[in-house]
Amino acid sequence: MVLLYAPFLYTVVLSFTEYDGLTSPQWVGVDNFVRFFDDPALSTSVRNTLMWVVGTTVFPVGLGLLVAVLSFGIKGGTWLRLPFMLPYALSGAGLGVIWGFILQSGGAANDILSALHLPGAGTSFLQEQPWNTISMIVAWTWQQTGVNALFFLVGLQSIPKEPLEAARLDGASGWRLFRHVTWPLLAPLTTVVVGLALVTGLKTFDIVWVTTQGGPGRNSETLAVTMYRDAFVAGEYGYGSAVALVLTLTTGAITLAYMRRQVTSREALE
Repeated sequence: MVLLYAPFLYTVVLSFTEYDGLTSPQWVGVDNFVRFFDDPALSTSVRNTLMWVVGTTVFPVGLGLLVAVLSFGIKGGTWLRLPFMLPYALSGAGLGVIWGFILQSGGAANDILSALHLPGAGTSFLQEQPWNTISMIVAWTWQQTGVNALFFLVGLQSIPKEPLEAARLDGASGWRLFRHVTWPLLAPLTTVVVGLALVTGLKTFDIVWVTTQGGPGRNSETLAVTMYRDAFVAGEYGYGSAVALVLTLTTGAITLAYMRRQVTSREALE
């Protein structure tokens, strides 16, 4: 209650005030929310956040599923998964530092492309829209694929053998076996994994802040970065709290809608 709900309620109260951390909060009603929706940078922040939601849902989850399926039940599968698992040990800040070095102008990526005479050697990966956001999503995919593979591996290990053996006796194998038997049995776990990916995409902050700080300008900013910049860099805690509240409500609404749809679809199938 003290560490979670009290700060949340305090943030809600601050979102209706003008507060710089030095003077007493001044009640301004919904002015902070009006200012937020009138902010010219809002469309860029929302667009980047949506790109992150799609990117963190499709790529790490899809590649994690592929790694888990291809390495499951084969000799040496653990060693095949190991290169995908190791990056997960990095923090988001550490990931930003490493990939910032790789993707910066004149960085490792440009040097390698230039040495191999490949196209894109002069690309400013972190300076141009939408390449800066796409490049960071690639970095995030590199880190998150392994943990998603681990989730799906647990799901594959929990599938009963009887349905799989019955399907094989009926002649199903390869893609048909996966599509009609394995994938439906993984549906409950997939719901959880995709739900976590949605939340992660909506609240993406650390890798963006460490890599580009939302720049150049504000063209790689996400809603979480907007909240941090306004509250802790600009010192406008009331306005930053309003952004945080909007982000929290948006995340909760999207997650709830997704989970409700998944439950409804499963009940319809049953």
